[in-house]
Amino acid sequence: VQLQASGGGWVQAGGSLRLSCAASGGTLSGYDIGWFRQTPGKEREFVAHRWWSSGLTEYADSVKGRFTISRDNAKKTVYLEMNSLKPEDTAVYYCAARSTRTWDYWGQGTLVTVSS
Repeated sequence: VQLQASGGGWVQAGGSLRLSCAASGGTLSGYDIGWFRQTPGKEREFVAHRWWSSGLTEYADSVKGRFTISRDNAKKTVYLEMNSLKPEDTAVYYCAARSTRTWDYWGQGTLVTVSS
C-alpha cells in the first residue's frame, strides 16, 4: 500500500484545514490508520488513530476536541479534519497505516503552517 498525503497549507490561528491521505496499490480494508506530525528538531509524535476493527478513535491530548480522524473506504482515503488551529499545530503531518502492531506504511508528509 502506498499513501499520498495532501491538503496542507497556511492558515491563521483559529482556522481549519482538512488533510487527505489517498491509498494506492491496495485498499485500506483491514488496516488501522493514523496521523502523526513532526517539527524540526523533534521526534515524530502521535496525533490520531482509528482502529479498523472497532472504528474507535484515539487522539493526542493536545488535539482532542479539535481534530477528527475519519476514513472513506470506497475512496480509499483517510482524512484529518483540523479545527481551531493553533500556532503550535504547525508541523509536517504524516498519515500511516498498519495491519500489525507496527506502522508499516507512511505517506510522504504535508506541511501545515498556522500563523498567530
